[in-house]
Amino acid sequence: MITPPQAAEIPGAKHLHSGKVRDLYELESGELLMVASDRMSAFDWILEPPIPDKGKVLTAMSLWWFEQLDVPNHIISTDVPAELAGRAVVCERLEMLPVECVARGYLSGSGLVDYNATGEVCGIPLRPGLVEGSRLDEPIFTPATKADLGEHDENVSYDAVVATVGAETAEALRTLTLDIYARAHALAEQHGIILADTKFEFGRRPDGTLVLADEVLTPDSSRFWPAGEWSPGKQQPSYDKQIVRDWLQFESGWDRHSGDAPPAMSVEVVERTRAAYIDAYESLTGQTFTS
Repeated sequence: MITPPQAAEIPGAKHLHSGKVRDLYELESGELLMVASDRMSAFDWILEPPIPDKGKVLTAMSLWWFEQLDVPNHIISTDVPAELAGRAVVCERLEMLPVECVARGYLSGSGLVDYNATGEVCGIPLRPGLVEGSRLDEPIFTPATKADLGEHDENVSYDAVVATVGAETAEALRTLTLDIYARAHALAEQHGIILADTKFEFGRRPDGTLVLADEVLTPDSSRFWPAGEWSPGKQQPSYDKQIVRDWLQFESGWDRHSGDAPPAMSVEVVERTRAAYIDAYESLTGQTFTS
C-alpha cells in the first residue's frame, strides 16, 4: 500500500486519516478539519515533487463551486489556523457513502478503455464509432468503487451501487450526480471550458439528507478542456492532471505495470501543471488566484 507523507501536527486537532491529497483531522468541537496538500497523485501513486499551491487552488475552486450549486454541502467554516489559510476548511462529520459518483458527458479515460473493450461503460451501451473526446448523446452515470490508498478505483454497474447502498439511495445519487453535472457543464461552457467528466462524493447526515462532500469540480476530480480546441479523435488539451498522466505514460519512460515507483516529475511538468490548475480556476471564476 502506498502511504502519503506523515501529516503535520496541528494544535487542538487529532489526525484521523491521510489520503492521496487530503489530510483529515478531528477538532475538539467534534467537527472535522480537512486540509488539501500539494501532493499530486496519478495511477494510484503519490508523485514527487508536490505541485506548489495545488492545495490552495483545489480549496478555492471547491468553495466557489459550492457557492454556485444549490445543493447541501459539508462546509461549515473557512476559519482555520493561520498556517492552513486557503487550503483547509472546517466541515461536517458525515456517514460517507462508499461510491465514487461519476458523470460523463464525453468519452475519455477509463470510460474510453471500457467502451473500446465492450461497447459499454459501466454496463451502459453506447453507439458505435465513438472515439477519444467524443461527446455522448446524453451524460451518463458511471459509478466506481472507492478504493483504499494505493488501490485503484474500479468502474462498476448501477446494479452494484444498488447492492451497496440500496435502490432508493442509488437512484438519489444518480439523479443528484447528473443534475449537478448538467448545471456545472452549462456554467463552465459559458466560460469557454468543457467539463468532460467529473466525480463526486456524498455523505449522509443523521436525518438522512444526502450532502455533497470532499472536493467538487476541481482539476483533480474533473476533466476540463478548452472548448475552442476540442477535437474528437485525439487527446484533448486540458486544464487538469491529464498533463501529468500523459507525461507519465508517453514521456517519462515509466512502465505503470512494472510495480516500480514513477520517476520524479520534471520542473517543466510541475510548472505546466501548476499553471493549468490556476488557469482553470481563473477562467471559471473570473477571479485572480493569489497564493
